[in-house]
Amino acid sequence: MLTSSIRFRLTMWFVAILAVVLAAFSGFVYVRQSHDLYLDALNDLDLSSRQWDAYLHFAAREFFESGQPPPSFDPRSGGPNLRTNQILALVDLNGKVIAKSGPITDNSLVQLASLGIQRQSGDGPFSYAVVNATATSQTTRTKYVFIISPIAIEQRRAGYLILGSPVDPSGELPRTLVTLVLGSLVMLAIASGGGYLLADRAMHPVKQITRMAREIGETDLSQRLRLESHDELGELASTFDEMLERLEAAFNRQRQFTADASHELRTPLTIVGLEASRALATKRTSNEYERALRVIASENEYMTRLVNNLLTLSRMDAGQTVLKMQPLDLSELVLDSIERLAPLAAKNQVHLSTGELPELKIRGDPQFLAQMIVNLVENAIKYAGGEQKQVRVETGMGAGTAWLRVIDNGPGIPPEHIPRLFDRFYQVDKARTRDAGEGENAKGSGLGLAIVQWIVKAHGGSVHVESRLGEGSAFEVSLPLAE
Repeated sequence: MLTSSIRFRLTMWFVAILAVVLAAFSGFVYVRQSHDLYLDALNDLDLSSRQWDAYLHFAAREFFESGQPPPSFDPRSGGPNLRTNQILALVDLNGKVIAKSGPITDNSLVQLASLGIQRQSGDGPFSYAVVNATATSQTTRTKYVFIISPIAIEQRRAGYLILGSPVDPSGELPRTLVTLVLGSLVMLAIASGGGYLLADRAMHPVKQITRMAREIGETDLSQRLRLESHDELGELASTFDEMLERLEAAFNRQRQFTADASHELRTPLTIVGLEASRALATKRTSNEYERALRVIASENEYMTRLVNNLLTLSRMDAGQTVLKMQPLDLSELVLDSIERLAPLAAKNQVHLSTGELPELKIRGDPQFLAQMIVNLVENAIKYAGGEQKQVRVETGMGAGTAWLRVIDNGPGIPPEHIPRLFDRFYQVDKARTRDAGEGENAKGSGLGLAIVQWIVKAHGGSVHVESRLGEGSAFEVSLPLAE
C-alpha cells in the first residue's frame, strides 16, 4: 500500500517540514510588507499634518470662530495638497464637523476625535495621536491610519485636525498574499514529486536487499549485492553481503560437520553390529566372546569420546561455555597433565620428558587449559615414531606472553595439510589415524585440535604448528601473562 511505504512517509515528512518553513517565511514577508506600508502611510500623514498645522496656524480663526469653512474652501485646493484616498476633517470642541473630505461619516469623525482626546500626549504644535480604523465605502472596506492633532488659537485649543490615509492604497497586500500562497503551493507540488522520486531512488538498494532475501534459500547463498555506493545504504548492503558470506560458511560447515559426524559414527556402529552378530550367530569359546566384547567396548569408548567432543564444541559455538578465570601457574598445570598421561606414554613406549618449566603466572580456566594440554600431548604420543619414540613438553615466556611447546619425533605433517589442521573432523591420514596404537585414545576423531584452538582463542592466545616430514612436529601455544 502506497501510504504505508517508507518512501511515502519520507516524502510527507519532507513536504510537511517544507510547508512549515514556507508558511513561516510567507508570514514574515506578509507582516513585514504590512508594517512597511503602515510606516509609509504614517510618515505621509506626519508630513501632511505638519503642513496643515502650519496652514491652520493662520487660517484657524476663520474656520473655528465662524463654525464653518469659507464657501470657497476646498480641502484639496484650499490648503496643502492631499493625496488620493486621504481623509481630512476639522472638528471643533463640541464635536461638530466643520469640514471634511473623504469616505467617512460625521459620526466616525466624532469617534476618532474622542479617541484622539483620550490618547493625546500633549498640546502644542506637531503633537498628535495615532488611531487605526476601517473606513467603509459603498464597495470596499479599507484600513486607514489616522492622525488626530489639536488645533490652537492664541494658545487656546479650538478643535482637532483629523488626517487619515489608507494603509495599502494600491492593494499590494492582497497581491502579495496571493503570490505567496500560489508560490508556496507550486513549490510544495514540485517538492512532493521530486521528494518522492528521490526517496524512491534512495530506497532502491533496500528493494534489492528485500528481493534478494526472498530469493535466497538455504541452498543458494552465493548471491551478493555488491553495491558501489559509499553512503549508509551502501554500508547496509556491504553488511548484508558479509552476513551472507558468514551464513554460507556456516551452512557449509554444518553440512560438512553432519557428513563427517555421520561418517565417524557409521564405522564404530558397523563394527559393533558385526561383532555382536558374529558372537550371536553360533556358540563361541569364552576367548572369542571376550575378544568380541573388547572390540565392542573399544568402539563404545570411541563413540562416547566422539559424542562428548561434539557436545563440547556445540556448547562452545552456542556461547554456553563459561570460563572461570583465575590466577594460575601454567608450568604447574603442565606438570599435573604430564603425570596423568605418563601411563599412556609408557603403554605406547613413548619417552615423555619436560624441559625447563619456569613459573608462568597467567589468568585462565584450569579445567579447560588442562584439557588443551592433554589434547596436545595425547596427539603427540599418538604420532611419536622412530626407534625411540619421544615427546617433549617445554614452557617459557617472552614479550608479555607465556608459551607452551609440545614436540614429537613423528613422521611430520605435509605442508598442504597444515592450514586445515584445526578444522573439525579433518585428519591428515584417516586410515592411519584410526589404526594408530591400541586401547584408549588410540582412535582419533579430528576434533581434539579444534577444541584446542577454541580454548586458546577464548583465553586471548594463539596456536601454530611447525612440522618437517620425517623429523616430527611442534605445536606452540602463546597465552598472555597476568599483569
